[in-house]
Amino acid sequence: MKASRVAATGVVAASAVLVLSGPAFAHVSVQPEGTAAKGGYATVNFKVPNERDNASTTKLEINFPADHPLASVMPQPVDGWNVKVTKSKLEKPLELHGEKINEAITKVTWTADGKGIQPGYFQKFPLSIGALPEDADELVFKAIQTYSNKEVVRWIETQEKGEEEPETPAPVLALSAATDDHHGAAASDDADADADADADESEDAKAAASTSTTEAASTDSSDTTARVLGVVGIVVGVAGVAFGVLAGRRRTTA
Repeated sequence: MKASRVAATGVVAASAVLVLSGPAFAHVSVQPEGTAAKGGYATVNFKVPNERDNASTTKLEINFPADHPLASVMPQPVDGWNVKVTKSKLEKPLELHGEKINEAITKVTWTADGKGIQPGYFQKFPLSIGALPEDADELVFKAIQTYSNKEVVRWIETQEKGEEEPETPAPVLALSAATDDHHGAAASDDADADADADADESEDAKAAASTSTTEAASTDSSDTTARVLGVVGIVVGVAGVAFGVLAGRRRTTA
């Protein structure tokens, strides 16, 4: 009886964990490929899970933050989906590469031309975006997910500090610290510096190897000379002893 009660309690607890943790992973989210540095460009993926058992996701709409407009947004083709990029005129022009930009991307919409995202599956929607703002730590995108049964889920709620995650949170892209060069020049310089360091290390290694070889050759030469002199000394010594013995015998005979 006690064992069955414990088992039943465990099942209830496990079910509660699943129910409570469900919203944490089953919502539209955004993640960068690598890093999304302030002032730079990044490739990001909007991950869209299908949360329904009897309908497919047939449309996704991503709305871009109006307080930090992005001048450059390029979608990557996704099989089975048509994409539309919407631009809007800016109240305050942006400056990009020395040029003033009067309009920015405000929305990207994907529409399925087939079955869409079926139950039990998810889909990633990649975008190249930039230049990312330098005066923000994150970007909040509002997403609208439409199902084949006409149901619409609005992932637009923002997370407030100190409060629990909302039921339908908006995708949030965290921005990392700015790099020296937003287009990768800094990384190239680092690579060149590493290459120079490797070259210097290689030259040092060669010099050390050459020195070691010279020292080894000198040591071998010295050892050989010492051995030759030792043998000669022994031969001379033996010859001297033999000469002394022969001389003594001759004197005795005489």
